Amino acid sequence: MQIDKLRGEQLDQLFDAILSLKDREECYRFFDDIATMGEIQSLSQRLQVAKMLTEGRTYNAIEKETKASTATISRVRRCIDYGSEGYKVVLERIMDNE
Repeated sequence: MQIDKLRGEQLDQLFDAILSLKDREECYRFFDDIATMGEIQSLSQRLQVAKMLTEGRTYNAIEKETKASTATISRVRRCIDYGSEGYKVVLERIMDNE
């Protein structure tokens, strides 16, 4: 995993903080403080791209709907195909809750 390069006390503290959030409103408040609007937009866009890719949508359709670049779409595709299955876990849980 690429993130292993960053593994340590600081990152553990960040993940523990995220895991401590109790609801969507707390997430809004925390991410409003910790990240820029652009960072939040990029993260949410990547998740949407991953969802659309797993649904079998085309790059053109994804680019048009999300405004993501083809580079971003390709990066997310690589993560889905060869990554740590993080998108898979999250998307399955989101789909189960819908």
